[in-house]
Amino acid sequence: MKKKPVTRVLVALVLAVVMLGLGYGISTAVKVSDPPVSQPLRADTPMIPGNFSELAERARPAVVNIQTVKTIQGGSRVLRHFFGNPFQEQNPFEEFFGLRPQGYSPDALEQRSLGSGFIIDRDGYIVTNNHVVENADQIKVKLFDSKEFDARVVGRDPKTDLALIKIDGASGLQPIAMGNSDELKVGNWVVAIGSPFGLEQTVTAGIVSAKSRVIGSGPYDNFIQTDASINPGNSGGPLINMRGEVVAINTAIIASGKGIGFAIPVNMAKEVLPQLKDNGKVVRAWLGVGIQEMTEPLAQSFGLKEKKGALVTQVFKDSPAEQAGIAQGDVLVEFNGKAIGDSHDLPSAVAAMAVGKTVTIKLLRNGTTITKQVKLGTLEEKTEVAKTPSHKMLGIMIQNITPELARTLGLANETGVVVSRVEPDSPADNAGLQRGDVIQEVNRHPVKDTQDFLHKIEEAKDGGNLLLLVHREEGNLFVAVTAK
Repeated sequence: MKKKPVTRVLVALVLAVVMLGLGYGISTAVKVSDPPVSQPLRADTPMIPGNFSELAERARPAVVNIQTVKTIQGGSRVLRHFFGNPFQEQNPFEEFFGLRPQGYSPDALEQRSLGSGFIIDRDGYIVTNNHVVENADQIKVKLFDSKEFDARVVGRDPKTDLALIKIDGASGLQPIAMGNSDELKVGNWVVAIGSPFGLEQTVTAGIVSAKSRVIGSGPYDNFIQTDASINPGNSGGPLINMRGEVVAINTAIIASGKGIGFAIPVNMAKEVLPQLKDNGKVVRAWLGVGIQEMTEPLAQSFGLKEKKGALVTQVFKDSPAEQAGIAQGDVLVEFNGKAIGDSHDLPSAVAAMAVGKTVTIKLLRNGTTITKQVKLGTLEEKTEVAKTPSHKMLGIMIQNITPELARTLGLANETGVVVSRVEPDSPADNAGLQRGDVIQEVNRHPVKDTQDFLHKIEEAKDGGNLLLLVHREEGNLFVAVTAK
């Protein structure tokens, strides 16, 4: 039996409607899809944990209160600082009536402080901040069950502000597990436990506000920022994820800001703690370069398309970098397969390597990519360099370097010029030049003296930014100055 024509028409119409509903056009024209948009969360997606009780109950037994006593010499000056003296340098009542606060000594003053820490194994090893126990004469650890023990320092690392201490004779210790800070994402929930203002076993909650924060505390700045309440006394305590693992060590706060705390990523601690346990200190790899951050003006001066990498301001004598042929003005863009986004990435990358390891470094030199093989040395705990003064167009006054001035500034030779004055709001001031800076190069050409400097500035006055190599205090840096 043949189908009626009406039936065929109805089937065709139904198929057309279905095809249109599925996004197919009847014509042969290609449909351009809309740009992807973020999908809204489902209504049943939990945004806030039900409660933190179970997490706190499991983690708190591993968290300890740390009390230290430090003896500060020169008690009278410290006394005036802490107790105040309305008579400034001399208090007549103190001199004639012998008024002293209780426990005062003319030669020394005991300073008591509080901090936190957490147990990492059943043998009694405890992680805390270096600044909690540094120079302490006595260290007392109070456990979750209120038992107290004397503690000793096993090892300290001031550069990362980490320390490992140990208590003996304790039983039934409940260590806490270490997590992976690299897995943390901004917005993840975290919990801080510690003793803010001496209030033991205080639990606060918040989220990860940011990662890889640089706050100027040292060469290995790489903090996790959180809005979980952190206050004095929280230092050294754990920041915990929702699995009950330590992901960071609470360390710093901004005194004038609320809800801004910083913690050391636990993965950094994992690199440091084994050395503290075995050697009492950390021995780090050494590349042997001074670096600075790449800025837009500097990138333009070096002919770079973007401001990435670490700019080499100096190469130390007999260093691994010098032996490998790395030069001043090179821009390091990759270290052992890891991209160097900015200058803060390099110190941490080098420090994570073993002494004696050979690494591959990619750098930019005069617009060309060069690959170097470098065998890393040992970082010695010492300062590499010693200390580090009119050009109307730049807004500076300069002078030649005399033998006496070279000795005063700790310079190896007398080449270059010293900035003796910087005019406010001048191009030099806006670029960051300071009194006492020693200008060693102009546009990658060495400067001999003031006459040579003025000549080179005159030659380059129509060339846009001036690229100056400056020696300041403990190292060198490049400064890009836009002259009027």
